[in-house]
Amino acid sequence: MAFMCATGKHRKPGRVKRTTATAAGVAALTTGVVGTLAAAPAIAADNSVQDTGLTPVIAVSDTLADEIAAQATAQKVTAERKAAEEAAERAAAERAREAKERAARKAERERLNSFVMPVTGSYVSTAYQSSSSLWSSGSHTGIDFHAASGTAVHAAGAGTVVSTGWGGAYGNEIVIRMADGMYTQYGHLSSIGVTVGQRVVPGQQIALSGATGNVTGPHLHFEARTGPDYGSDVDPVAYLRKHGVNV
Repeated sequence: MAFMCATGKHRKPGRVKRTTATAAGVAALTTGVVGTLAAAPAIAADNSVQDTGLTPVIAVSDTLADEIAAQATAQKVTAERKAAEEAAERAAAERAREAKERAARKAERERLNSFVMPVTGSYVSTAYQSSSSLWSSGSHTGIDFHAASGTAVHAAGAGTVVSTGWGGAYGNEIVIRMADGMYTQYGHLSSIGVTVGQRVVPGQQIALSGATGNVTGPHLHFEARTGPDYGSDVDPVAYLRKHGVNV
């Protein structure tokens, strides 16, 4: 006697049916893959944007890359231009600094090579080689500048002090070896403001005028010499004029 099972919604398909359905699904999948592979050459042959969808993506990527490269190039050019401008500014500033320093050195050299009147605004009251019994040599070995006692006395030019103190008939005196190798002497001083070995510059105050030594009144006795001692005198007016002083 055969038993038949009624099939209802509440019962699962039998094993045989499930196996058959699975086999059918695998066959359909296989058929679909094969069909897809068979159709692949036709798809590959069609390069249209609609079929592949690749061209828009590639185009956007290339454009973006080009834009980034262009931006990087522009930034590099800007940076290089800025660096060049800054370098040019630094070079110009350095040239200006060097020019300023050269000008300052030149001005200092000119100042040190310049000469001034030993007594500002004064005049020669007794000329060089004037004859008189007042001088042991019989003639004046220098020139006298009119100056009241206590008037500032200045170094005629740059040099080094080689002698200070009492000078006999000259009273208090200063002798300076000038930068050009000559010597200048300042006599009858009431006060001395420099020491031996001290370097002086043109116009520097070195003493105060007075009436010490062999004098008849206050004034500054000034000599130009080839050596530091008495007897080596030359015309002081010619010496000062040679160096641009209007005596």
